[in-house]
Amino acid sequence: MTVEANTSAIGMASEPSSAFRPILEWVARRAEPVAISFGAILIGLALFSVFIVVIGKSPITLFQLMYTGGFGSWFSIQNSLSRAAPLLLTALCVALPARLGLVIIGGEGAVVLGGVAAAAVALPFVGTLPALLVLLVMAAAAMIVGGIWIGLAGFLRHYRGVNETISSLLLAYIAIALMNQFVEGPLRDPASLNKPSTAPLPADYMLGKIPGMDVHWGLAIGIVACIVSWVLIEVTSYGFAARIAGGNVRAAQIQGLPVGRLIVGFTAIAGSFAGLAGMIEVAAVQGSANASLAAGYGYTGILVAFLARHNPLAIIPVAILLGGIDASGGLIQRRMGLPDATVLVLQGTLFVVILLFETFYGRFKIFNPDLWKRNP
Repeated sequence: MTVEANTSAIGMASEPSSAFRPILEWVARRAEPVAISFGAILIGLALFSVFIVVIGKSPITLFQLMYTGGFGSWFSIQNSLSRAAPLLLTALCVALPARLGLVIIGGEGAVVLGGVAAAAVALPFVGTLPALLVLLVMAAAAMIVGGIWIGLAGFLRHYRGVNETISSLLLAYIAIALMNQFVEGPLRDPASLNKPSTAPLPADYMLGKIPGMDVHWGLAIGIVACIVSWVLIEVTSYGFAARIAGGNVRAAQIQGLPVGRLIVGFTAIAGSFAGLAGMIEVAAVQGSANASLAAGYGYTGILVAFLARHNPLAIIPVAILLGGIDASGGLIQRRMGLPDATVLVLQGTLFVVILLFETFYGRFKIFNPDLWKRNP
């Protein structure tokens, strides 16, 4: 009787563990990227603090100013959101090809060429078409040009075996040179004396503000793009095929999946988002295409994508965080006498630490249910 009672008690005690195991496994697997990314940020901030101390400044004061400049007031928050808008789109330029195992770092090229294309096609239609139609034409031109530019890196990767990381980076330098050529040459507005630019867009043709906010509609466009990208990857058969190809190209080919079309297609879609970011910069911020298009949004988007683990939905909060850090650069420069490049040092430090922490995935038992001891 006693033995049976004890056995029954033990069985009853183990049932809740078995019942909750699927939930715990789900939580553990999804907690790993959050925990490791958070740890990487903390270590990166710690290393950056050492750098600040070495140059004779207070890291506590710097982080306070960083918070104040990025999120300390409604004005700061709106400034951060505006800066996050292009980061949402340039991060997608990295995240989408990453699902296929590709590392694309040349989104800056698609941004600048997308901006130039948008400005160029807008000029003939200003005054003849409604503003909304002109903006749609600008967006289409920017996305086509950006898609072709990054799609070229995908094409070279699959059909010629050229490393996509190197080719996309080199294409970015070529794109910036082409932008300078067009802006300082055939597309230059004669009235732009000190800073060569294309003809400015009339105020009526600029991308407006979100009602109730001093933030342009580019933020909403970027958020929608992230949601659409998540649906594309996680819900559609096209995204499922891409994930299969990213996991094992050989297995995907054996199954008859069109790996070449997936690579070129996903890189083209990624480039179209970066091109759209360039169009938004022209239509919402600059008013024309000029050298300010090469503001580094394409490179910061790499950091955003890696911090978000290439998850389009996670890109949204990470882009806002990085947008806030970027927005605080001016305040840090004025209050602490540090150069504006200090923020770039922080971003570089975070990126290196994040790459280092990539080696920690799958090494912690608490996040790996396959290593848990199962109940008999």
